Amino acid sequence: MDIPPREVRRQDRRIQERVHDAYKLRRKLPEPTVCPQCGAVYKNGRWQWSVKPADAREETCPACNRARDKLPAGTVHLSGPFFEANRVEILNLVINRGQEATRQRPLKRIIDIQDQDDGVLVTTTEIGLARSIGKAVHDAYQGSLDFQYVKGESELAVRWTR
Repeated sequence: MDIPPREVRRQDRRIQERVHDAYKLRRKLPEPTVCPQCGAVYKNGRWQWSVKPADAREETCPACNRARDKLPAGTVHLSGPFFEANRVEILNLVINRGQEATRQRPLKRIIDIQDQDDGVLVTTTEIGLARSIGKAVHDAYQGSLDFQYVKGESELAVRWTR
């Protein structure tokens, strides 16, 4: 009687995280918790804008940590002759998109808007906001739009030029 060979399993493989984000909470926080910097309240399992409860404990939210460390999840680079000619109008669109996102979700924020030799660099706390800003500028002004994921899917670099 032949015995079929046993299936060989490798035990030395490590399971890799799909997306590694050092700023993502690894545990649920006690509720309610408030961010001492921005005032966002963690309740019902997520950060939201709410009145600060009297019994809330304090812990800095992931968006404030990213902004403090100057380590954005998303970048949007805006450049080109059309951009320079319409700079104020385009940056107003960027700022409005950022403010709208922050009103809805406290962790989606613009960290900084920096002038560079060849345009402007907008840094964000979430890749979704960087994508949204790039898409809004492209929808409004056309041009060339490019998305490049860096470090897997944990960082996004958006380039728009016209």
